[in-house]
Amino acid sequence: MLLIVIGIARKKSQNTTNMNDKIKTLNEKLALAKLGGGQSRIDKQHQKKKLTARERVMYLLDEGSFEEIGALVTHRTKSFGMDKQVFYGDGVVTGYGTVNGKLIYVFAQDFTVFGGSLSETHAEKICKIMDMAVNVGAPIIGLNDSGGARIQEGVRSLAGYADIFYRNVQASGVIPQISAIIGPCAGGAVYSPAMTDFTLMVQDTSYMFVTGPNVVKTVTNEEVTSEELGGASVHSSKSGVAHKTSTNDVECLEDIKKLLSYLPQSNKRKAEDLPFELKDEVRESLTTIVPENPNKPYDMHQVIEGIIDENSFYEIHKDYAENIIVGFARLGGKSVGIVANQPMFLAGVLDVDSSKKAARFVRFCDCFNIPLLVLEDVPGFLPGTDQEWNGIIVNGAKLLYAFSEATVPRITVITRKAYGGAYDVMNSKHIGADMNFAWPNAEIAVMGAKGAAEIIFKREISKAEDKDAKWKEKEAEYAELFANPYSAAERGFVDDVILPQHTRRKLIKAFGMLENKEIAKPNRKHGNIPL
Repeated sequence: MLLIVIGIARKKSQNTTNMNDKIKTLNEKLALAKLGGGQSRIDKQHQKKKLTARERVMYLLDEGSFEEIGALVTHRTKSFGMDKQVFYGDGVVTGYGTVNGKLIYVFAQDFTVFGGSLSETHAEKICKIMDMAVNVGAPIIGLNDSGGARIQEGVRSLAGYADIFYRNVQASGVIPQISAIIGPCAGGAVYSPAMTDFTLMVQDTSYMFVTGPNVVKTVTNEEVTSEELGGASVHSSKSGVAHKTSTNDVECLEDIKKLLSYLPQSNKRKAEDLPFELKDEVRESLTTIVPENPNKPYDMHQVIEGIIDENSFYEIHKDYAENIIVGFARLGGKSVGIVANQPMFLAGVLDVDSSKKAARFVRFCDCFNIPLLVLEDVPGFLPGTDQEWNGIIVNGAKLLYAFSEATVPRITVITRKAYGGAYDVMNSKHIGADMNFAWPNAEIAVMGAKGAAEIIFKREISKAEDKDAKWKEKEAEYAELFANPYSAAERGFVDDVILPQHTRRKLIKAFGMLENKEIAKPNRKHGNIPL
């Protein structure tokens, strides 16, 4: 009996030793995974004033919420000495966690491992969590910092990119997709962020381009730096590729958190409401913003701030196509998308870039059940050969199409001018807007009184002894008839002419009334937006 007891004790001791060894092995592997490409490479990342992939994930997510997936994945390549260079995680940190208590999925490319280059297994890790995000119904955040395809793997790396691209398309309009470029992003890698909903970049440390400076020099003999070719300032102001620019990694991650606060988890949900109690919502400041002189500019941001919940505006594409403003805000505690002409730039006209910018934003809001508020002061479309040759017709049609197909609650407030075809395009009643309001100084007409008088009364003016006096007389006559909101109100094209100071209260109540709006869409595969 004693021998049996001794035997059992020895077996337990051996099992304990074996388990301890296994736990030790696991902990060693996990420690190596967390170390990425090694301490020296981590130090280099920090010297560039950049966080590591893992540091970025930990900062983005709520403390203690991150659950990693695929930490022990390694590449499968044997050629070119790659079998001697194996790192756990294979250059990308993937998993899930929460931001402000809401579930998100995240991947962060690790530049310390092969420059964050994408391999077959690297891509598989990203695809796995993208699939999970779609199946569960939660946003996917991509933190991009990669030198591109891992050339040692050839076509397998290219196939990995294509697998990701395909999933970007399948997830589009289903879950929010946000890309942060926090380092290099070149070649085929740029197309994944381009297909996501929002792209954020970091000044001085991030860049995006299809072909780099060396190729540009070879093909076009043009000398250009990475920053000049595809830096954050270029893409935020000229190309429109970047929706938001941050000064460093931390600010970029904070921007992502803020952006997420306005968005729902998926297309089956609505954005979370904040507590709100309707009180005295009169805003007297709105009465003095729009100048009496119809040709004098003003800042539409002041109108926005006078309407929305305090300090709640989050602008998108701030430095691109500045003649139109788009962004998210809270109105009565609810998330809304705002599209507003900006009289401070090009008098608020619509042009190629502003039409594309607004159309993209409108379609995003419609995908994710975010009501739309349009603040209109538009003198028309920008004329000129440059606009016509660059497709103002088809690009203006994009905005028209986007509003026309949107089924979310849509409300327009005309603060001053609503001229010509731009009146139709800017969420008019005729293309399905739910409620249309106008301020008393609104001018809804085919064109301005001065130009209209010149055309309509051309013969009378030419025959008059004092042509200037006659022109002014006819201008005043046209203005009295048409340069006001009342003709449109009489026909029901405007639902109500309201005092500016009452705008906020009107909008809160109108959006509340429209909250459960439903529209049956035509039975079709999809429309054919004029791309």
